[in-house]
Parts: sequence; structure tokens; C-alpha cells
Amino acid sequence: MKASSDPMHDKFKDDDFADAKTVAETPHLARLQAEAGGKTRITMRVDNEVLAIFKARAEMYGGNYQTLMNEALKQFAHGLKLADVVREAVHESLESYLGSSAAGKNHREKKRSP
Repeated sequence: MKASSDPMHDKFKDDDFADAKTVAETPHLARLQAEAGGKTRITMRVDNEVLAIFKARAEMYGGNYQTLMNEALKQFAHGLKLADVVREAVHESLESYLGSSAAGKNHREKKRSP
């Protein structure tokens, strides 16, 4: 996994922020974060195996394990089951394939016509 998934990391990685104020100490930033963030920082204990699985998947797909965990929790909270997610993914893939397949067929038919 990368040292940081933040695209701005490389730009500021060598800067010294030792004297920087936290967001909580900067009312304007705290307000902006509250308005735009929509997320709350929590501390949570998870099984080592679960964490390892999410980290491995994040590395395979090039994402962030915390984002994957958040998405899984969101799906569970909305009552989605794995079967529902798979069914939706297959449905979207079929629609995409059939749409592009029909477009390709129409293009080939027009090409054959004089």
C-alpha cells in the first residue's frame, strides 16, 4: 500500500507542520469541515482478519481500506446484502454490454448496406 493515498501528499511531504494549528483550533476550518465533511472520526476495534481483508482489497483495487469499510457499513445500514450488490453489478454489466453490443450490431449492419 502507498505511504499515503492523498494526492497532495507529495506536494507537502517535506514541509514542517509542527507549529500548525489543528482544524478544531481554527473555527473557520472547523465550520467548513463540518459543512462539507459529512463524516465523523471514530475509534473502533475490528478483528485483525477483517482489517487484513479490507487492506488487501484496497491494495488490489487501488483504493483506501477505510473507504471500503465505510461503503460496506453503509450498504449494511441500508439493508443491502451481498446478493443484492452482486445482482445489481451483474444487471449494470449486462445493460452496458447489451447497449454496446446493440450499437456495434447497428454499426456493422449500416456498414454492409449500400
